[in-house]
Amino acid sequence: MLKQECLDLINSAVKSAIAAGELGNSEEANLPEFKAEVPKNRDFGDIAVNVSCLCRFTRKSPIDTAKSIVKFMEREEAPENGTKELENCTVHIVGGFINFKIKNSSKYAVLSATVEDILSKKTDFGKNNVGNGEKIILEYVSANPTGPFHIGHGRWAAVGSTLANVMKFSGYDVFQEYYVNDAGNQINNLGRSLYIRVLQEMGINAEFPEVDTKAKAYYTGDYLIDCAKSFVKDHPELAEKIAKENREEADEETHKILSLYAKKDMLGKQKALLEKFETHFDNFYFETSLHERGDVQKCLDELDRQGMLYEKEGALWFKSSKYGDDEDRVIKKTDGAYTYLTADIAYHFDKLKRGFSKLINIWGADHHGYIPRMRAAIQSLGYNPDSLIVLLGQLVNLSVNGEQVRMGKRTKMVTLDELIDEVGVDATRFWMIMRDIDTTLEFDVELAKSKTDENPVFYVQYAHARACSIIRNAHGERHDTVEKTSLPPIFTKEETDEYFENLTAKNLEILWKDEKEAEEIQKLIEKLDEYKTVVVHAATNYTPYLLTKYLKELAATFHKFYAAVRILSDDKELSKAKLSLVQATIYVLKSGLNLIGASAPEKM
Repeated sequence: MLKQECLDLINSAVKSAIAAGELGNSEEANLPEFKAEVPKNRDFGDIAVNVSCLCRFTRKSPIDTAKSIVKFMEREEAPENGTKELENCTVHIVGGFINFKIKNSSKYAVLSATVEDILSKKTDFGKNNVGNGEKIILEYVSANPTGPFHIGHGRWAAVGSTLANVMKFSGYDVFQEYYVNDAGNQINNLGRSLYIRVLQEMGINAEFPEVDTKAKAYYTGDYLIDCAKSFVKDHPELAEKIAKENREEADEETHKILSLYAKKDMLGKQKALLEKFETHFDNFYFETSLHERGDVQKCLDELDRQGMLYEKEGALWFKSSKYGDDEDRVIKKTDGAYTYLTADIAYHFDKLKRGFSKLINIWGADHHGYIPRMRAAIQSLGYNPDSLIVLLGQLVNLSVNGEQVRMGKRTKMVTLDELIDEVGVDATRFWMIMRDIDTTLEFDVELAKSKTDENPVFYVQYAHARACSIIRNAHGERHDTVEKTSLPPIFTKEETDEYFENLTAKNLEILWKDEKEAEEIQKLIEKLDEYKTVVVHAATNYTPYLLTKYLKELAATFHKFYAAVRILSDDKELSKAKLSLVQATIYVLKSGLNLIGASAPEKM
């Protein structure tokens, strides 16, 4: 709250300075987003805002630029020696920073109001309506149903589901969709691969081809062995027929049955793992449905009406270069088969027709070149190309005992399922979200499993467990070690619940009597209040990693608070006031952990 009030003061003064011609060619339309920070050195103030980014407009030094802004804060006289007294704070200029030293009476009132706000809203603290009900479709993971998820899929799942959670928390209407690529050659290859595994399961000495070029038409991973066992159990007569005939490849009808069985089996396992991984989709959209409904052809007809198609060398081309792509793209090959792009265009056309104003996709970084052609398609179909937002993600480097683990789908692999079994859902999700999606993630398995402060998820969850333990201790039976007798609890649960429920800022005035403790108390409340801003930024900038960064910082602040402040004492009113800070920390930690799909344990 303090930060926002300082930012409001800055923004108001900047607009006044622009109107008065004091900030060169600055305009309200091109103003940057100022950020309020807590200075590492508190001698500089409580809040600092860097305004030197305006120097390119003002053609002034950072100090003079800052002075031009401060001049229009509340009273219009220029600051003396870079310092100006306002009603609730002292403003001091250091370089390009405008620093605010909040007067204690105002500062403590605002901090107390923050605690009151958290305890009234509980885990809904930070919930906002910045999205204003905007309809968003978020498509992610969308792996081919041809095998288990690899580690990279786990990153898309964790990032995508967390982004959906935080956007919903911020008032967006988010629909989560998984696009199933179940058309094309990969399903044929899957059925061909299952055929080999069924022969092996039936005791036939069948092997995958050794020739590299032909071997690429097969999925040779062991994961199809279990699928073959299930197939033999579910289709005993067909399995006997396959073994008896022992052909090099299955006949057309058998191949179709094998392909559909393998696809269903793989997709079922993928869905089960997603649920286990706290990733819940609203819809699984099948690529084959686009062809079955005729949507692909309808989309081509629309592009043709817009004059965006032409024939060349026996193929059908899309004029994507007209709208920013490097070159035109083939959408129907000379043999009449569609390219991957064709169905993707039809799929995005369907998204837009369903009324979504933003189409957010999470793709691998190798799809970078795909973006301009998809934007061109959207524009060609009469929609705003800016409605497409693509988050390009780097992959994950998995290391075990210092050695990097190779990942691949066609051979032996470390799967997401195996990783989850090794380190748990909480640790896997937390680690997958720890870095911005456009940064390569280094996932240290041994560290993720450890129960030490170096493991970020353990550190955060332990802060929550510690806070819960403090509350339990306040309600627990005490022991007089001298008299060796039992003493009644300091508070009953009903007593603290009533206090938290009816807390007012006035109840917390007692917190500020001890100056030494007041500094750590202030830092904790400021960090708790920051949660609101973090949530908004994570939602509007599509950066869920900000949540894990914040949770680590809050945990560190709380641990320092715990070490510096005596929470329970003979002063019951002071103890209750301090317990309210502990309870507020529990709510915010739990809220943040919930958003990233991790648990908030009360004991560890």
